Amino acid sequence: MKKAPHLLPEDRADYERLLDETLRNASERPDLAGIGQRLNSEQLRTMALDASALISAAAATEYDHFVRVREEHRRPTGVSVMASVLGGPGDETTPGAGFGVVVTVLAPILAGTAAVIFLLVGYVLKMLDPPPDFAEPLLAAGWFFAAVTAAGLLAATAGILVTALRNRSTEVPAPDEPGGDLPDEISRAREAWRHALLERGILPFLREALTEPGTPAPSPEPLDRLPRPGFTSPDLTGPEPRSD
Repeated sequence: MKKAPHLLPEDRADYERLLDETLRNASERPDLAGIGQRLNSEQLRTMALDASALISAAAATEYDHFVRVREEHRRPTGVSVMASVLGGPGDETTPGAGFGVVVTVLAPILAGTAAVIFLLVGYVLKMLDPPPDFAEPLLAAGWFFAAVTAAGLLAATAGILVTALRNRSTEVPAPDEPGGDLPDEISRAREAWRHALLERGILPFLREALTEPGTPAPSPEPLDRLPRPGFTSPDLTGPEPRSD
């Protein structure tokens, strides 16, 4: 059997809701009619939560597909947003877009460093009497790099804001958010996973727990039924007299 990854925190609640719904409607299923005889709903719920990794493994393929589809619709962040700014949608994985991200991030830093150095050295030289001839070119270069730094920061900030607003439509809302409907593809993948989880995982586990003879009883065994350690009472009678 394919080993399923542990459920993500955002899907753990979905697993518990499906389990609770199944136990709540157990009276509608003849195969779960034994609930309450040896194990009640709360005990079965605890067992199913403890065995969530085993149960979810039965729907590993559907869960992998659901997670993959959902991640494809996630809003890009960090470097992906910068790549989208430079290369447009779908270009964040190209080498050119990656180089553009590096240039956009490093250009303001390098230009700002150069501006500080040139301006500092230029004004120090201007204080000399007489100032050297190359003091003015240093100041001019410093102000040029300062302008490049300001322009780069402004462009990067505006680009990130525009791209973030443009990509808001691709953000996947939580299933329980008010008014937050999942996209059709994600909704279909989620329902396929839930169906497989129920039919191949939760229901077989509950049926086996109700019919398995080796399932632990819900309460400790009465004391009068506990095995007692074997021993024999000492022989208190004296030795029989010898006959001559």
